[in-house]
Amino acid sequence: MDNAPATSTNMLGILAWIFTWWLAEAVPMPITSMSPLFLFPLFGISSADDVAHSYMDDVIALVLGSFILALAVEHYNIHRRLALNITLLFCGDPMNPPFLLLGICATTFFVSMWMHNVAATVMMMPVATGILSRLPSGGSSRGHWNQQSNSDDLVTKFCKAVVLGVIYSASIGGMSTLTGTGVNLILVGMWRSYFPQEKPLSFNTWFFFAFPLALVIFLALWGTLCLLYCRKGSSRSLSAYLDKAHLKRELDLLGPMAFAEKMILTVFSILIVLWMTRSITEDIPGWGSLFGGRAGDGTVSVMMATLLFIIPSKKQPGEKLMDWNKCKKLPWNIILLLGAGFAIADGVRSSGLADVLSRALDFLENAPYLAIAPAVCLISGTLTEFITSNNATATIMVPLLIEIAKNMRIHPLLLMIPGAIGAQFAFLLPTSTPSNVVGFATGHIDIRDMIQTGLPLKVAGIAALSLLMPTLGPIVFGTDKPLNNVSRNYLHWCG
Repeated sequence: MDNAPATSTNMLGILAWIFTWWLAEAVPMPITSMSPLFLFPLFGISSADDVAHSYMDDVIALVLGSFILALAVEHYNIHRRLALNITLLFCGDPMNPPFLLLGICATTFFVSMWMHNVAATVMMMPVATGILSRLPSGGSSRGHWNQQSNSDDLVTKFCKAVVLGVIYSASIGGMSTLTGTGVNLILVGMWRSYFPQEKPLSFNTWFFFAFPLALVIFLALWGTLCLLYCRKGSSRSLSAYLDKAHLKRELDLLGPMAFAEKMILTVFSILIVLWMTRSITEDIPGWGSLFGGRAGDGTVSVMMATLLFIIPSKKQPGEKLMDWNKCKKLPWNIILLLGAGFAIADGVRSSGLADVLSRALDFLENAPYLAIAPAVCLISGTLTEFITSNNATATIMVPLLIEIAKNMRIHPLLLMIPGAIGAQFAFLLPTSTPSNVVGFATGHIDIRDMIQTGLPLKVAGIAALSLLMPTLGPIVFGTDKPLNNVSRNYLHWCG
C-alpha cells in the first residue's frame, strides 16, 4: 500500500475525467465508457487484463441475452399485441379513463420488468400515442391552452397522464427485476466484486424485495395521475373518440398469433421460470445446485437467446426466429456503460481511493440508520436528475456507500440498495433519463407536468424505500445478520 496515495489521486483524476466527459458529452458516451481500458493501465490502477474482465461477466451476459429477447419481442410486434389486449381489458364500457390509464401503465410496468426500461419506453410509447392519436389533441398540446374548450382540456389532460404514465411506469417496473435497468445490474456486480465470498444477489432474491416496493410506487403514480389529470367529465369527453370497438379494430389488424410469436413467448416464459428458480431458499436450493453453483442468470439468458437462432420461424423455408441482422440494434452503449461501472468500482477499491473516502467519512459512524437511509436515497435521487445517466449515478454512489456502511458498521446492503434504487427516481427533468426524453419528445408534456407529477412520486418512493429497507430487507437479504464470509478488507467487521 506504499503507492496507495499516488494511485488514489490518479483514480480521483480519472473519475473526474470520465464523469466530465459523460456530463459534457465531449465524446460519445460509449467511447467514454471504454476509457478505463486505457486510463487504468496507463495510470497504474490495474492491469489491462483485469480491467477488461469487468466488461464481460455473468451480469453482462444477462444483459446481452435479455436484449436479444427484447429485440425478438419487438420484431414480431408482441409488445403491441400485449398492450392492446390489456388496454382492452381495462377500457371499460362505458369508457373509464382511470382504468384505461391503469391498463396502459400496468402494461408498460410489466414489459419493463423483463427488458431495459428505456427499451420498454421506446416500445410502449408508439402504442400509447397510437391510442391518443384518435383524440382531438392527439398531436402536440403545447401552446394551445387558451384555444381549447373545457372538453378538449379534459382530453389534453388525459393525454398528459398517459405519456407521463408510460415513462414513469417503465422506470418503476424496471426497479423490480435485475433485467429492468442497468442500475440493478451494477449493484449486483459491485456486491459480487466487493464481497466475492458472500451469497450473490440472485434474480428471485431481488424480485422478492423490489417488486413489492415497485408496486407501492406504481400505485402512488396511478393515484397521482388520476388526481391531477383524470378530472370529472373525462369519461364523457373521451367516449366520443375512444372505445372498445376502436381497440378491437386495432387488435384485429394484427391477426391471430403466428407460430413464431408463440415460440418467442414460450422461450421468454421459460427464461423467467429459470431465473426465478435458480436459487430459491436455503432449504430448496433450486436448479443451480445441480451445476455446483457454476451456472448464473447470464448462463440461461444467453442459452435461451441462442434458441431463437435455432428454432425455425415457419414463415419462410430455413428462416429462424432470429438472425444476426435483427441484432444490429443491440444497445452496445448500455453494455459498455455497465462494463465501465464495474471497472470503476474495482478501480476505486484497488487504487486505495475507497480507504481515503472511508477515513473522510468517520463522522458518519454514529449516525442513526433511520436518519441516513432516507438521506442517501434523497442524495442519489437528486444527483440522478442532473447526471442524465442512472447508471453513472449508481457507479458514483454505490462504492462510496460501501465505505459509509463500513464506518457505520452496518450491513452494506442497507445503504447500497437505497443508493442504487434512489438513482432510479429520475422523475423531475426531461434529461434525467432517456425514458423521460422519449415522453417529452411526444409534445404532450412539458417540464411543469413532470415536476408536478414527479415530485410527489419521488417523495413516495423515498418514503416507501425507507420503510421497506429495515423491515422487508432483513427477511429477503439477511441484513440483520453479520457478514459471515467477507473479503479481506472487511474481516475486522466480524471482530
